[in-house]
This record gives sequence, C-alpha cells and structure tokens, in this order.
Amino acid sequence: MNVTLPRSLFPLVAFAVSISGCSDGAIPVPRTSTTMVEEISLHQLSEDLAAGRTTSMTITAAYIARIDAMDGDLNSVIAIAPDALEQAAASDGRRAQGEEFGPLDGIPILLKDNVDALGMPTTAGSWALERNLPSRDSEVTRRLRQAGVIILGKANLSQFAGFRNTASFNGSTVGGSPKNPYDITRSPAGSSSGSGVATAMSFAAATIGTETAGSIVGPSSVNGIVGMKPTIALVSRRGIVPISLNQDSSGPMTRSVRDAAMILDVIAGTDPEDPWSENADEHLSAYTDALDTEALQGARVGVIRPTGQSTVQVSPLFDAALEVLEAEGAELVELPANALLDPGPEMRVILLHDFKVDLNAYLATTPDQVPVRTLDDLIAFSLTDDRERMHTMDYWDDAQATEDGRSHPDYVAALANGHRLTRSEGIDALLRDFDLDVLVTPTSSPASRIEPDGTPRTGPIPPGPRRTGPPGLTVVAAVAGYPLITVPMGLVDGLPVGITFAGTAWTEAQLLGWAYDYEQASQARVPPERTLTNR
Repeated sequence: MNVTLPRSLFPLVAFAVSISGCSDGAIPVPRTSTTMVEEISLHQLSEDLAAGRTTSMTITAAYIARIDAMDGDLNSVIAIAPDALEQAAASDGRRAQGEEFGPLDGIPILLKDNVDALGMPTTAGSWALERNLPSRDSEVTRRLRQAGVIILGKANLSQFAGFRNTASFNGSTVGGSPKNPYDITRSPAGSSSGSGVATAMSFAAATIGTETAGSIVGPSSVNGIVGMKPTIALVSRRGIVPISLNQDSSGPMTRSVRDAAMILDVIAGTDPEDPWSENADEHLSAYTDALDTEALQGARVGVIRPTGQSTVQVSPLFDAALEVLEAEGAELVELPANALLDPGPEMRVILLHDFKVDLNAYLATTPDQVPVRTLDDLIAFSLTDDRERMHTMDYWDDAQATEDGRSHPDYVAALANGHRLTRSEGIDALLRDFDLDVLVTPTSSPASRIEPDGTPRTGPIPPGPRRTGPPGLTVVAAVAGYPLITVPMGLVDGLPVGITFAGTAWTEAQLLGWAYDYEQASQARVPPERTLTNR
C-alpha cells in the first residue's frame, strides 16, 4: 500500500484499532485474509449481512488486507480510516440489536480524497493540504454514515481533480501515480483514478468519485466498472474540494448498476448548505425501484457513433452493444456526426473563473493549520515546496488572472452560450427533434499508455477557436449539467471500454433502468485478472 502522509499526522493504516468492550482493548487486523470479497457486489454483501452470513468486521478486515497485499504498484488508495474497524463493530452491534440503518449498513466504501471525512485529511492529492483535517463530514459522507456505511478510507486521484496544468501529471504528489489494473503500463484515467482502480480490484464494496468533465465516467470506462455522474446538485457538493459548482458532481463508482442505484438512493437530495441543490428533493426517485430488465422495450435510443482514432478500436464492440439494445426491444436511431457542437471555449471561461471563486471559498473553511487560504497562496506554496514545484500550474495561473468572478461579462456570456449549445440546442434538441428517450455512445477509447510527467498536451480546455470535430458527449453533458452513466461493454485487446447512457436533467432513474437492462442482457464486464491473484 502507498503510505505517504506522516504517521505522526495521520496513521494511514491502522492494523490494530481500539474497540470498546474488547478484553485487550484492540482488535488486530490480519495482513492476509481467507474471506473472499473480490467480485462480490455491494448488494450481495448487503444481503449476506442481513442474513447473518457475514459481519461488517469480517468484510472490512478483508478489504484492508486486500489493499495492504495488492495495492502496491497500483497506488489506488491513499489512506485507510483509523477507525474503520470501530465503525464496523458499531454496525455489527446495531444489527445484533435489530437496529440496522438500512441496506448499506456495514458496507465499506472508499471516498475520493477530495471529499471531506472526519478523522482523515482531505488532501486533493497535494501536500499543501496535508493538514486539512476537516471539522465535519461533507454532506455526501454524512449521508453515507447516516446509512451505516463504513468510511473505509481515501482513494487516490489526479491532483485537485486534474485541474492544475495541461502537461501530463499522473495522479498526485501525495498518492503517486495510479496504474490501470488491466495493464500497469496503461493509464487508469482521471481524475477519479484511484476510485476506478480500487473498485475494479475489489478494494471496497464501492467508491465515491467526483466529476467536472468526465472524471467519473472516464476512469469507470477504462477500469471496467459502472460509474454515474448525476445531474448537477442532485448530490450536494458541500465539503468537496471544488473546481466549478456549475459542473462539479459526485457519484457512485461500482461493479454493478444495482450497486450504483443503492448508493444514489442514499446520497441524493437537497442540502441547505449547497444552495444549488435547492430543487433536488423535488426530483428524487427510488432509484433501485427503477431497475428493470424490460426497461429498453420500446425505448427510442439515439446512437452517437465514435469518431477519430477510437473508431477502429471501439466500433466493433459498440456494434455488438447496439445489437444487445435491439434484442432488448430498443429502437435505434442513427444521429448525424455533427449533431453536437464543441462547448470547449465556453467551458474554459467557466472553469477558470469558477475555480478561483469556488476554491477560495472552500479554502476559507479549512482549519487554521492549513497554510494556503487562497488560490494565490496555493500557487506560492507549489512554487517553493520541493514536493510540488516540479509540476507546472498553468490552469492555476490562468484562473488567478481572472477578475470579477461570476459577474465578469465574459463569464456571464460563456455560461449562457454554453448552456444554450449543450441544452436547448444540444442534448435537449436531439431528444426532441428525433423523438428520443436516451442517447448512447462509447464512453472512451481503451486506456492509453502512461506518459512521463511533464509531457506536453493541449488539455481539455485549450485556448483558441472552437474545435470543428464532433465533441464527446461527456463534455457536452458536463457543460449542460446533465446526467450520465457508463456500463462495461467488453474488452478491446484486453482493455475495458464502457457504453454511456445520457439524458436530460433529472433522468437518473430512467438512465439506471436502461443501463441495468443492458448490463443484465450483455453481462459484458470482465474483471482484471490480477484481482483474483490473492486467492
């Protein structure tokens, strides 16, 4: 396991946790475990716990042992919660008294390390935040704890969710460079890289990721798992290190659609401390109730074909997925390649302005011992700290140079134009004009080879004119603030690729239903071979 933060600050791996009522005051966690948790779904664990076939202590210890034994060069986990076993013991105690909190009670879940959780620093992968021990949980964490979830620890990520520079920067300075479990020479994508790897490797029952423009669905696709990015502010962002409240969301990363629905049932809803979520409760559904193996029957599905370099690699797999959709009763409608326009210029203006405003607001709430209180402080720290200064920070410089925040005329225009291009003239227009229920497209290409840090790239929001080629549906949905779910559709040369289902705002229940129907019919997920090597 990657142990990076000073143990005097925070014990990353607690192999003995004090438990009230134990004769010797501690329960040792074995470094090996005979308990099988790999490829066991969250919903199966939930059923096993309810039936008394296992305990939360047993499965929590098994996940810790797996991480310790197998994370190694994968670098997917930054920290194990020092009270993980105490949480598990409390869950088992509730269950013994018939007081369990619900189907997630006792289920161990990892959080991306930009999500606040009591007892662990939220580093966002940066040494500038190594002492960022929050005084309370994020709203997502609070809701998970309220449901009895075991907050197992923190997953690695692209530093500041990938919003630092355009040059290649694999992972984070705190957590190192995550590797794809299907081929460690390949990228696990970002920014929820650790969450994707940890889920694929059964290091937890599920993980929580965050997305601004593909950071849940991208890593989910290349790591062979399910990932859902909800409508903006269906899930509160309070207590999450931000890029842009216009585009930031958090969501489940799981090994099945049912597991994603079970988590969304818990974390979705209005939070008074995230004013953007004011209307979330009005749009809630019972997401697990939406799962239906006949959901695709009669659905009109708009097909967005892959373009560019991914066409040859992904098209045969996508064709096979479309055959499954048709066999399940869907009516396929081919969409023109130029059906959507690139919102990149607008997204660049939005993200640069939002990052300065929203990050400054978050940093202002951090403990006094955190040395950076503003983006300007973060830039100064990263220029001088030996652990940080080897990486460029052009996104930060450009964001710091913005003025007037969300009131700047360029920002106001970019937000209005971005929403028009991606909503009324984008996704909503396609659904309306072609009488569609849902859009589908390949989520990504297979995982690319890991480039050395510092390799020049254009990045997702380059300055300059609008790109003329078709944009990815992920980017369009990001600017629109609309939901996506990706489901595994198989392997290309041994590497996973997902299929995306996308719709208009607040359609999570329908998307989960269609994705579940496809998943159950296709059974396309193939776990990485190395996940079984600890048997």
